[in-house]
Amino acid sequence: MTSGTARANGIDIAFQDSGGSGPPVLLVMGLGMQLIAWPAALVDALTGAGYRVLRHDNRDAGLSTHLHDAARSNLMWQALRMRMGLALDVPYGLQDMAGDALGLLDALGIAQAHVLGVSMGGMIVQRMAATAPDRVLSLTSVMSSSGARHLPGPRAEVAAAMLRRPPRRSAGEDALVDHSVGLLRLIQSPAWPLDDAVLREQVRTALRRNYDPAGTQRQLLAIWADSERPALLSRIVCPALVLHGEADPLLPIECGRDTARRIPGARFVGIPGMGHDWPPAVAAQLAGHVLPFLQDADARRQSAA
Repeated sequence: MTSGTARANGIDIAFQDSGGSGPPVLLVMGLGMQLIAWPAALVDALTGAGYRVLRHDNRDAGLSTHLHDAARSNLMWQALRMRMGLALDVPYGLQDMAGDALGLLDALGIAQAHVLGVSMGGMIVQRMAATAPDRVLSLTSVMSSSGARHLPGPRAEVAAAMLRRPPRRSAGEDALVDHSVGLLRLIQSPAWPLDDAVLREQVRTALRRNYDPAGTQRQLLAIWADSERPALLSRIVCPALVLHGEADPLLPIECGRDTARRIPGARFVGIPGMGHDWPPAVAAQLAGHVLPFLQDADARRQSAA
């Protein structure tokens, strides 16, 4: 496993590369999450099958560039504008984040890759597949959304928790952990709740690597401002798999179904008991769907060559 930083799309992108000569699979993370959050069950299944797995920190997350000089926005005001269908003034959009991912592939000398994104990462890889079809071998969108405005939103308590101002770092690590764990408990998979000690340790590890709530807010604004994506999905020509939890309280399953409906030929799989996270039992199920999908896409491409 190689860790490094690449210059991509005009910024620095931190990444990990499993290496190897197999087909590349780029994993794109969700809102405020870092590359260390990818579950071992999924990564190990892919590398064990011979795939070259690439993980990176999106801009404003982890060890990649943080846009600290960007103008601050009033989140409540921007949320109101979004609900009214008005344009948002944002520092960057999801297409910029897709450009970061493509720039990372360029920096690593990779012409084409399978792309898999979770939540916001699913939205980013949708844009990659729609706007750079020659670069994407297949698309897997996990617990994500098409972004269509008619879709149901998060449960009220989840929406309120996401808009709640996080503690300042000066409040102490325990306060930061409590805040993050509180939100994660609201979106967890009801069939497989994580042990509290395990969840707190995961959060603590992430906080010690990086903590930037303002960066997470900028990412959230990029999601809210992405009004054009629903119309772009019909342009996707690569094989597509959409996976979604049937008990997702953040992005209800209708969001996944709508994504699959808009992508020509996409396959949709609902996972019972899965919320908006991936405890080990869920990660194993995801791997069980993703791996044969990638292998089938590779076989079809080779037979057509």
